[in-house]
Amino acid sequence: MAGIGLCWPSKLTNKPTLMSSSSVPRSSSSSPRCCLSSVKMTVSVDDKKKTFTLKKSEEAFNAAKELMPGGVNSPVRAFKSVGGQPIIIDSVKGSHMFDIDGNEYIDYVGSWGPAIIGHADDEVLAALAETMKKGTSFGAPCLLENVLAKMVIEAVPSIEMVRFVNSGTEACMGVLRLARAFTGKTKIVKFEGCYHGHADPFLVKAGSGVATLGLPDSPGVPKSATSDTLTSPYNDIATVESLFSAHKGEIAAVILEPVVGNSGFITPKPEFLSFLQKITKENDALLIFDEVMTGFRLAYGGAQEYYGITPDLTTLGKIIGGGLPVGAYGGRREIMEMVAPAGPMYQAGTLSGNPLAMTAGIHTLKRLQGSGTYEYLDKITGQLVEGIVNAGKKAGHAICGGHISGMFGFFFTDGPVYSFEDAKKSDTAKFAKFYRGMLEEGVYFAPSQFEAGFTGLAHTQEDIQRTIDAAEKVLKQL
Repeated sequence: MAGIGLCWPSKLTNKPTLMSSSSVPRSSSSSPRCCLSSVKMTVSVDDKKKTFTLKKSEEAFNAAKELMPGGVNSPVRAFKSVGGQPIIIDSVKGSHMFDIDGNEYIDYVGSWGPAIIGHADDEVLAALAETMKKGTSFGAPCLLENVLAKMVIEAVPSIEMVRFVNSGTEACMGVLRLARAFTGKTKIVKFEGCYHGHADPFLVKAGSGVATLGLPDSPGVPKSATSDTLTSPYNDIATVESLFSAHKGEIAAVILEPVVGNSGFITPKPEFLSFLQKITKENDALLIFDEVMTGFRLAYGGAQEYYGITPDLTTLGKIIGGGLPVGAYGGRREIMEMVAPAGPMYQAGTLSGNPLAMTAGIHTLKRLQGSGTYEYLDKITGQLVEGIVNAGKKAGHAICGGHISGMFGFFFTDGPVYSFEDAKKSDTAKFAKFYRGMLEEGVYFAPSQFEAGFTGLAHTQEDIQRTIDAAEKVLKQL
C-alpha cells in the first residue's frame, strides 16, 4: 500500500519500475447469556438486500464485545482505524464474501493472504473431506508432512530443510531462537513497520495491528525481552551499517519482510536486499526473510526468487496452509540440523504438521504450479491498482500505489514511500472514508491503511472492473 508511485509491467519479469505517483496511469447486552442469545438471533442470512444494512452484524458484534476483548480475536478486525460497524462474515466462496446481513463483497483481503486460489476451493474442500475420514490430528508423523515439505524445499531457494508449525508468529519465534543458537549471538536487527508476529522480541516499532491502533509497542513486554532488538528504518543502508559498527560481533541476524505488507505495500530499493546479504555475510550474521505474506505470492519461490536474493533462513505461513492454520521455518541444512531432535535447539507443537493443514497446503501449491498463474495475478492486480490510482488522481486526490503479482497497495499521499515514516504521511482519515464508501459498494479491502491487499486466481475481470467503477464513484464523493 505504500505511497510508492509504482508501475508494474503486465507480465511478471524481474523488478518493479519506480515512477512518480502522478505518472501511474474501492446496543451491547448486560450479560454474556443475553449476548449468546443475541448471537443466535443473527446467524440466519436473508436473501441479498437492495439497501445496504449491517443491523445483524451490529447485533452480533455488540454481543461479541461482552464475550471477547474488543469483540474480536485479532485487533484489526474491530475497524478501529476506519470507524463504522465491523462486518460479521457468514460464508466465502471464490473471490467473494457474504455477511450475516446478506451483503456480498468482492474480497481483497483473502483471509489476509492464504486464499490465493480463491475461498472454499472445490478441489481443496474435496481433498480435506477425504483426509478428515482418517482423522483430523494424529500428534504423530504422517506421510502428508513429507509431501508438503518436499514441495516447499523444491520451491523456495533458501530452504534445504523445513519445520512446520501452526502460525507465522510461531515460525518467527522459532527462527529467532534458531539464529541465536546457531551463531551464539543474541542481538537482532529488525525494521520499523515490519511485523513478525506478537512475540515479545518483535514488538518494537512493529507495523500491522500495532500501527493500526497507534500503539508504539505493547504493555506487558519487559525491557529485557527487547533489549537485544535493534531497529532501523526500512531501506536505510546507513543506519544498518551503523548498527553493525556499534555492535560488532554481537548481531545474530537481520530479519525483515523482503516486501513490506504490514505497514502498507512497500518494496525494497534496488540495492537494499543485496546490501543486507553482503553485510550479514561479512559479520557472520544470518539473513532472515519473513515470507509469511510474500511466500508463494510474489512468485512460486517467493520474494527471494523474484529478487534473486537467497537468505540463510525463511519463515512461511498463510498460503502453505491453504486457509488452515500453519507456519514454517526453514533454511540451510547445517542451520536446520540445530533444531531438536536433530540438534539441541528445542521447539515443539501439538498440532504441527497436522493432516488437514498439510492437505490444504499440498493442493493449493499444486494449483499454483499451473501455467500462467503469476502472470494472471500480475495482470489483474496491475489493472486494479492503475484503475484506483487513476480514479483518485482524476478526482483530485493525492494517491499512489503499486503491486507485485497478487500483492498490492495504495496510499492517500503523493509518495514515494520507502519506509514506515513515509507511509505515515498518508491521509488516514480520507482512507477511512474511502474504505466505508467501498464497503457500501460491495468491495472489501483490509480495514487499515497500514495493510497490503491481495488478489487471487478466483478474481475475474468483472470483479476488477466493478471495483474500479466503485472506486471512481466513491472517490468523487470524498
